[in-house]
Amino acid sequence: MNTISMIGAVVVTLALISYSVGVISEQRKHKLVKTVLIFVTVGIILDVTATICMILGSSNSPFTFHGFLGYSALLAMLIDVILIWGFYKKNGSEIEVPKKLHRYTLFAYLWWVIAYITGSMLVMIK
Repeated sequence: MNTISMIGAVVVTLALISYSVGVISEQRKHKLVKTVLIFVTVGIILDVTATICMILGSSNSPFTFHGFLGYSALLAMLIDVILIWGFYKKNGSEIEVPKKLHRYTLFAYLWWVIAYITGSMLVMIK
């Protein structure tokens, strides 16, 4: 694994940690607090950075099965972050998150974790 790909692997793991803290906080409290905003925002920034590193560091085409899985998971999380920020801007913090947004956050996160795990498994197989 080259240096850029290794950096991408570390950064995507940091994204996993950040997303996990944000999403688990939201899922447990059913409320949008500043901690959630901070961690999901940092997570999306780290995720985009990691994706760029992995594309640049890979000798494979960026249009693989794992690539599409990863891009769709990144898109799902990006949509979630946009929805969370929109809800926050409209309603403020410490407000209960609507059920649809609560469920979508969980769905997007689980989809992202599946993409993370499949990417990790691909690296282990090589």
